[in-house]
Amino acid sequence: MIGVNCRSSRDRQAIGSGGDKIDTIASDEDGMAKEDKSTKRGPTPDRIAELAGKEPLLMIEGLVAGYGKMEILHGINLQVMAGQSLCLIGPNGAGKSTVLHSIYGFTNIMSGTITIKGTDITRLSPNEKLKTAGIAYILQENSVFPDMTVEENLWMGGFLMDNPSQAKEAGEKVFGKYTPLAARRHQRAGVLSGGERRLLEIARALVMDPQVLLVDEPSVGLEPRYIEMVFEILSDLQHGKQTIILVEQNAKKGLEFADVGYVMVSGEIAKAGTGDALLQDPEVGRLFLGG
Repeated sequence: MIGVNCRSSRDRQAIGSGGDKIDTIASDEDGMAKEDKSTKRGPTPDRIAELAGKEPLLMIEGLVAGYGKMEILHGINLQVMAGQSLCLIGPNGAGKSTVLHSIYGFTNIMSGTITIKGTDITRLSPNEKLKTAGIAYILQENSVFPDMTVEENLWMGGFLMDNPSQAKEAGEKVFGKYTPLAARRHQRAGVLSGGERRLLEIARALVMDPQVLLVDEPSVGLEPRYIEMVFEILSDLQHGKQTIILVEQNAKKGLEFADVGYVMVSGEIAKAGTGDALLQDPEVGRLFLGG
């Protein structure tokens, strides 16, 4: 895992919102983080609201969620305002991707709420969250259809539209923004490079013109030049007022990109701050940035 090394440490410590040392993290055989919750601290609700400009577009309050009966998230609070980027970092098994899964509707939510513009969307299905709440999810796994053309893959992004002509029209607008994809529209997606497939996945998510993009590990498996390309695309989207919540294995790259960063430990938020502040934090550097 780039930028995060929890397997070799035995007694590392994470930090709370005020810089206090909190949970002791010890590596077990699987490299999963564990913590001593008796001294747990984390960012206050006021601090979380402050980082979102006190005008959140999307808000998570007291989220307890997991898979089946297994609880992964233990009372998560998160806020992000319109046009802001937020990056979740932390060791393997901290629950970062589960936050994205919960926002999109892939988990069992046991308690807590998720709202967007003040409307409760906690129990909506993934399709409802995409169509009515404007939340799109770019999966970590390769999700292009290799035997379909680039054009057909892009049209799939509009599968919830009322008729195929709408999806094709929206796809043309996206092609207009990403001309390298347009030039290969009639080629099978299976011949694309890893970076080009990632671009296609991002482009496909934009067909529905979402207001929130959930991006899971955008740099995973990519060569450095494609990593730069993907983050340039995400930066352009944010400058276009897209709200982005991402999980990134390369903690340094993610925090350099993001306005706000959250450090997760064992299903809880251990620390929250601006991306720049977390990059300069010596404890975050020691634990997650290789410093």
